[in-house]
Amino acid sequence: MAQKVTPMSEDYSRWYTDVVQMAELADYAPVKGCMVIRPYGFALWENMRDHLDRMIKETGHVNAYFPALIPESFMKKEAEHVEGFAPECAVVTHGGGKKLEEPLVLRPTSETIIYHMYAKWVMSYRDLPILINQWANVFRWELRPRLFLRTLEFLWQEGHTAHATYEEAEEETLKMLEVYRVFAEEVLAIPVYPGAKSDSERFAGALRTYCIEAMMQDGKALQAGTSHNLGQNFAKAFDLVFQDKDGETRHAWNTSWGVSTRMVGAVVMMHGDDNGLILPPRIAPIQAVIVPIYSSDEDRAAVFQAAETLKKRLASAGVRVHIDARDQHKPGWKFAEWEQKGVPLRIEIGPKDVAKSQVVLARRDTKEKAPIPTEEAIALLPGKLGEIQGDLFERARKFRDEHTHVVDDYEDLKKIVEKGGFAFAHWDGTRETEAAIKEETKATIRCIPFEEGAEPGRCVRSGNPSKQRVYIARAY
Repeated sequence: MAQKVTPMSEDYSRWYTDVVQMAELADYAPVKGCMVIRPYGFALWENMRDHLDRMIKETGHVNAYFPALIPESFMKKEAEHVEGFAPECAVVTHGGGKKLEEPLVLRPTSETIIYHMYAKWVMSYRDLPILINQWANVFRWELRPRLFLRTLEFLWQEGHTAHATYEEAEEETLKMLEVYRVFAEEVLAIPVYPGAKSDSERFAGALRTYCIEAMMQDGKALQAGTSHNLGQNFAKAFDLVFQDKDGETRHAWNTSWGVSTRMVGAVVMMHGDDNGLILPPRIAPIQAVIVPIYSSDEDRAAVFQAAETLKKRLASAGVRVHIDARDQHKPGWKFAEWEQKGVPLRIEIGPKDVAKSQVVLARRDTKEKAPIPTEEAIALLPGKLGEIQGDLFERARKFRDEHTHVVDDYEDLKKIVEKGGFAFAHWDGTRETEAAIKEETKATIRCIPFEEGAEPGRCVRSGNPSKQRVYIARAY
């Protein structure tokens, strides 16, 4: 039988690590803080990546690639940026057996190298906008690594754009935030709160940072994507200028935005249970697994013939389907393993099913199991996968809503974030109050919503006037 997962209620952190490893998503690498993404985990990431890549390209962006090695002097050109990333940087000092004349930084993010190149490419307003995305690996020296959530090296996409005006850059920033919201909710089945980050939480070197925040099953927040209006900070640092229609020389306006393999961890924590993964069908590497059941060679031949025919017909209908043909494991063992891997649908076929022209269909999310005529199964399976996708989102949204509380009393806020959940409370907008909340509760202001909560009130911590409520929670 497949190895048992530590129950969520017993140790949520251990549960998460068990699921990631037992589902064969990733394993620990020899270098502390790094991970090896295993084939099943990489197939999951590929599906996520391909969905998002299409969405990004539909907005007019194109893909390119920039070097992972960045001159150290580039990182120092934008003061706030270097201050924000210095503790996380990995630096190469030797190459080819010799000490380098200038150390090279392994990219923690690519603003510096990209805007250096943009400055070479842009001369006129006619060269703008530049709308480029890259899929890459980045390096950040994390002190408390966790598989997918925080590792020294991880995979992501980072978009970087250059515009002629502030208004164009702001429109771009919000457009990409909406792309992330749709991706999270409609592809990953993860409900999110979109909004702005506080000044203390914004990206180093940005004018403004927007985000989508999700709630995991332990009530903690996970930053699921960010989009930054960089203003002209990097353009000024790298002399990214253009001649406008009137012949005036002006600095460009930049944006950057990204999501990473952290989203694999988000899917695990959002949908999994004590039996392992539960994958939304839109990103599941295998949407339906066929498990043949037989006790003799004669039965085996008939069952496998039926399984192969079913696989071909489902595949032609667009379903990602796999036959578990292994002889070394019994059906019960296979059931448990595919449950751990989160496959949305399991199809059982035995000799009696072949005789009755039926299959037994089992849902991973609800554990519902029932016989169904084969022809009916072929017709209904694509729709059933869509139903599971929608049900997972609604279940996650219900959980989030039930654990989001409007709070006006500071003691109540402390209890909520300690237990696990989001407090929707008034904040006076000051760094001092924000810092006090963080020190006293270990919670941070996760998101300042765009419209919701825009009402006058009194700050939950200071009692000073407040313009609106914000979401406060402990976070990963």
